[in-house]
Amino acid sequence: MPFCSQNATELTGYPGFTTSAGHVGPHFRVDHDISMLAPEIWCRMRVHERDPRFLIENGFLEKLTDFEFGGRIVLASRLGYRITSLFVDRFLGRIFETPNAAFPEEILQPERQDPGLFAAGMRAVVEARRCVARNYFEEGSVEAACPPLKALLHIMVHGVWEGKSINDPCVRGLFTREAVLSSDWYRERLCVKQERDVALWRRHLASLDSFRGSGIDVERRLACARWEFARVSSPAYLNELFGTIGADPFYGQIEAEKRETDSSVPSFQPIWRQEQ
Repeated sequence: MPFCSQNATELTGYPGFTTSAGHVGPHFRVDHDISMLAPEIWCRMRVHERDPRFLIENGFLEKLTDFEFGGRIVLASRLGYRITSLFVDRFLGRIFETPNAAFPEEILQPERQDPGLFAAGMRAVVEARRCVARNYFEEGSVEAACPPLKALLHIMVHGVWEGKSINDPCVRGLFTREAVLSSDWYRERLCVKQERDVALWRRHLASLDSFRGSGIDVERRLACARWEFARVSSPAYLNELFGTIGADPFYGQIEAEKRETDSSVPSFQPIWRQEQ
């Protein structure tokens, strides 16, 4: 069933929804039918009805909560929000005459089919994420992650970050658009992007200049390249980049001289380091 990521909405302004494929619980095989049905539902919803805040406030989406089963905590909250029977009645009713027959409660809440299998499935999901995140710690690249991702990696592996859980307002606040755009690490990404663009257009100018005297008319291209070089070199270019992803500073990357590469292949170094 469609699930919603609230973090994606807060950070980008674009809500992210996912749909089930394969099976919904042990008793319902859906393959990709729900995935193909989702666009038909969404195109019949008004713009404001697709807003997760509207859906949550009006009971069309419900937040999954952790629960105890077999003496262990099942981290069901990691799935986010899911659609409710009210969603089915209101929006799938625009397609089906009896939407509740197509989407009974056992599909909307698959833990009702078999609580034990649901708990085991959630443990498998959480453990798979933990194994993937642990790789970042083992190779040390967790230190190169930006603060929101570093916090998330710690929570995926250890369950907490600086003593805070995933539901702590301090952690949630790291993923808001306002927090990201006002952070020092984001500003640094923009500066690195500018440095690399300056280096790129400096190389373009040098390359074009090498064709002078070859019989090829490069003056027009040089004029355009000079204009671009001046544009990316100006302080105003940072304002143009504001709101973009910027560029990764490559903190913690293995130094080129430590790489064992073939002598015929130049070792990689980030452009911004080459220019220093």
